[in-house]
Amino acid sequence: MPAMRIRLDPWPVDTNGGQLGLQTFDGTLEDLETERWAALPARPIPERLRQVFVVDGKRRMESRLFIEDDLGHSGLGGFGAFVVGAVELCPHGSRQAELRQVKAARLLAHAPDLRLDPMTLSPRNPHTGLLEYTPVAMQGTDALAALNLLQGQMLAAEQRLSHDLASRVPADEQDDREWLSALTVQDGTLRGQNLNGAVVGCVKTMETMYLPPDRAALLAELRPGERTPVMRMTYRNGQFTRLIWYVRLCEAAFYQHPMAGVMRLEMFAPDDPSFLPPIVRQVANLSGTLLTRLGSRAHKDPRAPQNLIPTAALEQAMGRSMGSADLVTRRIRAHIAALHPQAVA
Repeated sequence: MPAMRIRLDPWPVDTNGGQLGLQTFDGTLEDLETERWAALPARPIPERLRQVFVVDGKRRMESRLFIEDDLGHSGLGGFGAFVVGAVELCPHGSRQAELRQVKAARLLAHAPDLRLDPMTLSPRNPHTGLLEYTPVAMQGTDALAALNLLQGQMLAAEQRLSHDLASRVPADEQDDREWLSALTVQDGTLRGQNLNGAVVGCVKTMETMYLPPDRAALLAELRPGERTPVMRMTYRNGQFTRLIWYVRLCEAAFYQHPMAGVMRLEMFAPDDPSFLPPIVRQVANLSGTLLTRLGSRAHKDPRAPQNLIPTAALEQAMGRSMGSADLVTRRIRAHIAALHPQAVA
């Protein structure tokens, strides 16, 4: 009888879900780059790639609200803030990294039948700045509608920024083929429409195992920088289609599960199911070289190596952009108190 083998998920136990989930995939996976299922080596980063942008977003609910408008209608809502931003990197190391477009936006989410004006919370002193909330109608009326609206606004802004910064990807073989000169690395899975940018989503967790068992074994065999071939993945309902591949960022320690250090990458798929855009192949080829450089280290980041070093720095900058949560809460309460002076007299 074979001995039982137990190995660890490398992420902290207080991380939701851990790094490994392995739910079953209910969809189709097709070979696109090659029918030979084997590891592909890391390739050098081409000189023509001059800019790499790491993009992420962060959101924060600041208060849940009960709102009454001037016409006597009432409903739920919330004050919220979100920020998206980028770190610009030189993939050849010839210049320092720079933060780009890290600026918070604030919204006043409200029930759809309310009529509200923009709201500005005046500072108590000149050093705390303005808090300006733009009214945006929610899609629902329940307690989570404000949070869902905030999340959607953040993801839309993140997508626009990611694609605006990147080179264009040809949609078919007749398109003019632009060189890959600017690549966006986006934290997490790709969402929304294809806006034709060279944007690669880096998925840190393996909540779903998209590969069948006979192919999943290759993930444990990958060496740092190596990748799988590019595949075309379609969900069961056909709503989402992506080009995906896996890359290893570092070796797994002997006590960790064999897919520790592996990340799934994805890009938007063209309509033609047989067309692999040359830029996608270029991104796949250089992904191992690039991401092994950007991967975090376990002694500095508990979600290493998948939580990329620029992402961690960007998260800190985004938190500063939204300001102190405690200070914002005090400002909101002071604003409400000013609206109801008789209640605090």
